[in-house]
Amino acid sequence: MTTRKNRTTLRILVVDDHTLVREAVADQLSRQADFEVVGTAAEASEALRMVPQVKPDIVLMDIDMPGMICFDAAHRLTSSGDTPKIIFLSAFFHDRYIEQALRVKARGYVVKTDPPANLIAAIREVAGGGSYFSEQVRARLLVGKNGVELANKGQTAVSMLTQREMEVLRYVAQGLSKKEIARTMHLSTKTVENHSARLMKKLNIHDRVELARFAIREGLAEA
Repeated sequence: MTTRKNRTTLRILVVDDHTLVREAVADQLSRQADFEVVGTAAEASEALRMVPQVKPDIVLMDIDMPGMICFDAAHRLTSSGDTPKIIFLSAFFHDRYIEQALRVKARGYVVKTDPPANLIAAIREVAGGGSYFSEQVRARLLVGKNGVELANKGQTAVSMLTQREMEVLRYVAQGLSKKEIARTMHLSTKTVENHSARLMKKLNIHDRVELARFAIREGLAEA
């Protein structure tokens, strides 16, 4: 028998490309009296299309998915005014993932090896206006005058790139053409060309092939 959700129910959209994981997480969350899973999606682009329709309070999003990069989707959501709060759920907690999550103003980062109770706690904490990071992630963070940031953040070549430049670089690593990147990011081909030119200048790289090799070496094709 289905129970009626109360007025304080938290609306959650679950995004993960692995069906078993996606459905298991959705089922676990649905068991909470104050949670309502309003939808599930297998790709970040699908989640973007669904958000205006299902109006979630929380988007729980995997990091390593095919198609649109999760950080690109999160950036669009957090830049569009009154938006859902983002919690990343991942098997990985590399510095580059954590840094990107912070860049796109994610409110949480939960590692998939955590017990379900931690994920439930994270959703409630973030919905209440706070933030939540798994223990492995917190160990890499530092609260400073600029807010939360990586404790060992250095001035590496990648760290000097803007959010948009990082997104373009990731798509280059995945082998997408400039037209494909433009279509995926909803930008003009000329804008993508400009981002690519700035990338090459900052990284002192002189052709697209070497740019792709650099991105792959940095592990940017993984997400």
